[in-house]
Amino acid sequence: MRIIAGMYKGRALKSTTGPGFRPAMGAVREALFSMLESRDIVWEETRILDLFAGSGSLGFEALSRGAAHVCFVDAAAYAAKVITANAETFGVSPERYNVVQSQTGKMLGKRAPAPYDLVFIDPPYKDTVLAYTVKKLLANGWVKPGALVNAEIEARQRIAPEAVHPELVLHADRSYGQTRVLIWEVSRP
Repeated sequence: MRIIAGMYKGRALKSTTGPGFRPAMGAVREALFSMLESRDIVWEETRILDLFAGSGSLGFEALSRGAAHVCFVDAAAYAAKVITANAETFGVSPERYNVVQSQTGKMLGKRAPAPYDLVFIDPPYKDTVLAYTVKKLLANGWVKPGALVNAEIEARQRIAPEAVHPELVLHADRSYGQTRVLIWEVSRP
């Protein structure tokens, strides 16, 4: 698995393996980042929350493009070690990232220290935590009004993207093989 664009372009990511880990494939990442960039993201001003981070492929792709900061969250100790190793291998400045080893629901159940501009939600396939995760994000101040929320779920998963949360406005719903990519914007007051 390699970084697609930016300062780390072509660099290989160490990846996580085992049940529940599913790295974001290059074609899906490329499509996702094209959709995000078409929404005029200014990476240098963007703070990102990468939930169910695994190896951190989405967060590192954003850092490679110049993202201001990424908070990687995964419950697995192994994933946290892989993310840290990738950051060290790439020479990512410690001010630009942090790694939190925690169950996503537990972390999001607390009040956010500061809201984020972009959230990646990439739970294991067959996991049905999307609506619950979004509810916690919005209830506890983890996202700013106007923030983008991206989810990568199994293409066969039956959800109505408009019904995930009333404060989200759907921008994209695309399928790439077995992966479904959804992008919402948090409504502004």
